[in-house]
This record gives sequence, C-alpha cells and structure tokens, in this order.
Amino acid sequence: MAAWTLNPAAQGSAMRPGRIDAPFLDRYRRAMMDFPPGLSALSDRYDVVLSDVWGVIHNGVASFPEACEALTKWAQTKGPVVLISNSPRPSHDVVAQLDALGVPRSAWQGFVTSGDATRALLKANAPGKVWKIGPARDEVLYEGIDLVAAGCEDAGFISCTGLYEDEVEVPEDYRDRLKVAAERGLLFICANPDRVVQRGDRLIYCAGALADLYESLGGKVVMAGKPFGQIYDLAVAEAARLLGRPVDRARILCVGDGVITDVKGAHDQKLACLFVAKGIHGDKAVGPDGQLVPDAVHALLDAEAVGATHAIGDLVW
Repeated sequence: MAAWTLNPAAQGSAMRPGRIDAPFLDRYRRAMMDFPPGLSALSDRYDVVLSDVWGVIHNGVASFPEACEALTKWAQTKGPVVLISNSPRPSHDVVAQLDALGVPRSAWQGFVTSGDATRALLKANAPGKVWKIGPARDEVLYEGIDLVAAGCEDAGFISCTGLYEDEVEVPEDYRDRLKVAAERGLLFICANPDRVVQRGDRLIYCAGALADLYESLGGKVVMAGKPFGQIYDLAVAEAARLLGRPVDRARILCVGDGVITDVKGAHDQKLACLFVAKGIHGDKAVGPDGQLVPDAVHALLDAEAVGATHAIGDLVW
C-alpha cells in the first residue's frame, strides 16, 4: 500500500501517493503555527502545562510577574502546571531559588529537573571515581550516591553540571583537560543540556557548551534533560499524579524559550509547544513596533529544523 503524503501537484488540498515536496511541506508547516495573544487563548485546547523556568518565568536575577501571573491563572482555572527545568540540581533543592526570585508557589504545582533525571545515570555508574565539573552549589546532585571525586587522569567517567566559575570562565578553558579525558574514552554525563542561559542581561555558559566541546574532541556524551526523553517521562508522570488520572498527551502544552532544548524536546516527544520567542533570543524575532515578526520566528526554528505549535513574545495571560 502506497504511503499518502502531501503533494503540491494535487488539486486543492487533495492527498495522493508520492514523495513529500520539501518547499510545499515547509509552507504547510508554517501555516500550522499560530501567534496567540496570551496563554488564555489556548485554555480550551490543553489540560496541562509543562513550563520551562529560566528565560520564561525568571532570568536568574528576578521573576517575570506577567509570566508568573499567567501560570497562576492557568492553575486556578484550567489544570496543573509542572515546571520542567534543565537545572542540574534535584528539584527539591531549586525551590528555594524560585522563592528567592519571587516566583509564587501558586504558579506551579509540580517540578522536575534535569538533575532528577541525571541521578539515575549517576547511580548506573556507581560505585566509582568521577570527575565532577561544576560549581560547589551543585554538590547536592551527588548526595546518597557512592561516588568518589577524582581528576581527568584517574576518573572512571565525567559528570558535568556547569563550569566551575561560570561568571568568568569559557568552554575553551577546559579544552586540554577534556582532551585527556576523551583520549581515555571517559563517558561525559551532562546534567544540564543548555548551552547558555540568561542571567540578568548576560548570557552565561552552561554544561551543554562543555558537552559540545567534548563531543568535538571525540568524546561520548549522554544527557537526561531537555530535549531528551527521560525528563519528559518524569514530567508527564508528575502531571498524571496531580490530575489523578492518565494524561492525554494531545492535551499537554509545553512552554519554553530554548529552540534546541524546549522546542526540540516537545517536537521530538510529539507534544504541542508554545515557543516564547524573546527569552534567550532577545529581540531577534521582534520588529520596531515590539511585536513578533513571523518570518524571524520561523528562522529561529528553521535553523534547528524544528517546529512549534504556537509562538508568543513573552509569556502572558
């Protein structure tokens, strides 16, 4: 039986067997994205929100009041909000940070992190020696796991939560040590797939940038955070727990500003996505009037060969 595909040679919108015409399919995909004025415009289509954190509801320095209000109203009128973050720390340890930044508890009901998903990978490599790359604040990731800290010369694998001093260091500072580890064939477990994150008005390198460098040196990398499946499995399970019933995946809306993490993750999981186009991308998709420019939004997504269901400048109700 022939596969049915969209074919531009067909009359009207008819479907017939044949090869997918890439330009036509691209136009079709673009037509499927909409630009809602706010989250409330989508409330009849979804039951659950899986929301990114950094870049959507805060910038590492302060929370975004309108985004927090939007998630609060969703939770009050529609259903649960599960935060899904690439923080390399377990979710229970990040709650205090959200509180300090002014993110109200009413804006979320569940929380899963890349750290939660990464602990399973660490346990699979324990007991043993590990080269821990990352700041001291991330040590909580290793609590209760039988691992001994070592250097690149004698560790059995690498666990990276970020740069040691992310305010001043860059990935190139690690090249020589990572080259030694790659030549030894060490596995690199990346606890935060983000390449960069916005901290105030600056972009800070994250563990994902070191993972990219390690791969370029021939090293093997594994990740559990966005855009990979493990963290979505945790988030959907948490949503089901909050709902008290199984979740219809067609009624889940992912919200995020990272194309290669949030949008690609939703895309790969076949979940709807609201792309927050400013966020980490700043004004790249914004015109002189402060409104989104559809072609610029599509350019951001096309660069990574992913699509979003909806797009918005900043998360608002």
